[in-house]
Amino acid sequence: MFELLFKFPLAAYRKGEVVFATGWPGWLLAGAAVAAAAALLWHARRSPSRLSPATQWAVWGLQSLTAALVLALLWQPALAVQSLKSRQNAVAVLVDTSRSMALVENGQTRLAAAAEALREHVLPGLGNRFRIRLYGFSTRPERLPSLEPAAFPEPGASSAIGESVVSVLRESTAVPLGALLVVSDGSDNSGRFTRQLATEIRQHNVPVHTVGVGRVRIDGDIELSDISVPSRSLPRSRVSAQMTVRHSLQDETSTRITVRDGSGVVAVQPVTLNPGEPVTRVWLDFGAGEPGVRDLTFAVEPAVGEEIEGNNRRRHVLDVPRRRRRILYAEGEPRWQYKFMRRAVAKDASVQLVTLLRTSTNKFYRQGVDTPEELEDGFPSGEEDLFAYDALIIGSFEAAFFTPKQQVAIREFVSRRGGTLMMLAGRRGLGAGGWQNSEIVDALPARLEAGEASFLREKVRVEIAPQGRDSLISRLSTDPQENQELWEGLPELADFQRIGPLKPAATTLLSVRYGTDSLPLLLRHNYGRGRSIIFATGGTWRWRMGLPSDDERHDTFWRQLLRALVVDSAGPVRLTSDRSTYADESRVILRAEVRDRSYRHANNARVSATVHPEEGPPRTVPLGPSASEPGVYEAEVDAPQTGVYQVEAVAHLGDERLGADTLHVRREGGVAEDFRPERNATLLERLAEQTGGAYWELDELDALPAEIGFSEAGITTREVLDLWDMPAVFLLLLALRASEWLLRKRGGIV
Repeated sequence: MFELLFKFPLAAYRKGEVVFATGWPGWLLAGAAVAAAAALLWHARRSPSRLSPATQWAVWGLQSLTAALVLALLWQPALAVQSLKSRQNAVAVLVDTSRSMALVENGQTRLAAAAEALREHVLPGLGNRFRIRLYGFSTRPERLPSLEPAAFPEPGASSAIGESVVSVLRESTAVPLGALLVVSDGSDNSGRFTRQLATEIRQHNVPVHTVGVGRVRIDGDIELSDISVPSRSLPRSRVSAQMTVRHSLQDETSTRITVRDGSGVVAVQPVTLNPGEPVTRVWLDFGAGEPGVRDLTFAVEPAVGEEIEGNNRRRHVLDVPRRRRRILYAEGEPRWQYKFMRRAVAKDASVQLVTLLRTSTNKFYRQGVDTPEELEDGFPSGEEDLFAYDALIIGSFEAAFFTPKQQVAIREFVSRRGGTLMMLAGRRGLGAGGWQNSEIVDALPARLEAGEASFLREKVRVEIAPQGRDSLISRLSTDPQENQELWEGLPELADFQRIGPLKPAATTLLSVRYGTDSLPLLLRHNYGRGRSIIFATGGTWRWRMGLPSDDERHDTFWRQLLRALVVDSAGPVRLTSDRSTYADESRVILRAEVRDRSYRHANNARVSATVHPEEGPPRTVPLGPSASEPGVYEAEVDAPQTGVYQVEAVAHLGDERLGADTLHVRREGGVAEDFRPERNATLLERLAEQTGGAYWELDELDALPAEIGFSEAGITTREVLDLWDMPAVFLLLLALRASEWLLRKRGGIV
């Protein structure tokens, strides 16, 4: 209809420029239109009329518009547009042949519907003017002889839209490519469509038109779209997993999520899915178990008659290393807190609590040391001895006890070593001990209130702060309501310490009610590579004393808190991958952060990784230095077989072995296409918009060949298309004259 009225397709107007073929200036046209309007007004005022004043003004307006339109036609309006030269350009057509395109909708597969629409509405129009290069793509593009069903390959395991587009653009640099057409359901599940890839696509300056295929909603589907689980955990500790469930159910449905380690059930969580909440987030806690590798499967039970069940499961590999983490606890005075902390973790094999208790001036009592020489001279005097620990707790110690060198070492323990520092309240702790003037003040999550008066011996009740409800530290029960009740049932504390304002990134996990105020009690923030925590009380031992002997709340809390101090502590070598599970993607990106004995960047290290598949011989690959990060080494390894891979990285500096680290990743096959099976129109629209193309539905493709013809890529020519003889111009003139006639008739002068 648009082309019928305006002579040319909409694409010509979007990409063209309206000009006057006569070359006469536009200001002259405007002046002539104003003069014509003035002459008509002068004539109307001199001629007597029986029309009302309002009607006279309306008639004058219509006459002026008619005169302006006639004058504009005398200037010969035209459309200047760049168009592709016929028979001298190519158009690439990429058709998604991944497994999601084999879904049956309205009696035929998505791929069959797309191919039929292209054969009937696109290829004939393009074939008359351009050379057509046909491709099918899943993980990579492949040339197709035709769009007949027999020409398509077997459905691919995943969709790599971004990489396939870039591959075709690179291949076509020697070919005058006028446009690129992508036909897909938009499910790029390769994980490789990065910002850098999108930038490279734009730099080719070839418009990418996209055609969306498939349903935008698949009714009755349940998908476990994401799981957030740590990659490492301490033995016999609790692991918290956050799962995101997407669904398109019409009725409220009760289901459950099951976590399995191999064939054994680890945890089960009931879930209620409401039709008004298409996205549901679920927290689930489970035990990490003994040291080793947990090959976990998270699965949500499918709904009755669910069409796609492959997206109800996700896999995850959890490393539970055997290494025992060491915490140094320096306490400035004998107190009950010290005794009950040690009791709480005495049987925790994953944490070694090494304590240094000042019993009197220059006298210390050591517990938990490995050798008679450890801490023999008191608190570590240098970085190397302090950095041997994973976390540091400082109790009721005045800051002046520590030398400036030791204070700097404590700060560097957090920022450079990546350890965790926890400061406890006490008569000599925090602000009462002058820590606000120490070298570590920048590492703390809050500014400290100075003076002995900041430490108060008053009864207060502990509350869970809003940000602490999802923390493993403060989780006494997996049920939120029961957890709240368990905290409310704890005995009161008899002391706490006021602190100053919190720093912007600090998080409060626990607070106390003091009068009408809620004051922070347990808070933390990140500093450099590590973390720091303030626990503004020395009286949690009253929980243990005030509870029945079989009540484990005090011990559970301290075990969880101490494990949280060390769970993220890394050695000189920290090996990570960009993902823990690779679904239909064989490229594994390894990243090793390497530090020397003083935990400074080791930029000249020699780093290698040995990859052990489940079957077959291991292989060793070197890791090269990163171009953007000091002390970081990277490599890309191939994981062609499915299963769990063990990767061990070892770093040397000269002849010195700096350290090693091990991780496990899982390689899966044939699962990526089950996730997000509905059409992802957002991705396709964004790709078209950023490259100067357009997004199309299957029933709109008749106009696509004309749209592609008006492109500025490839070999183009500038055309000037006359607009004065458009049917719309004739209809507009007719409408103006008819409107004037109707006004005169209503006024009784016709």
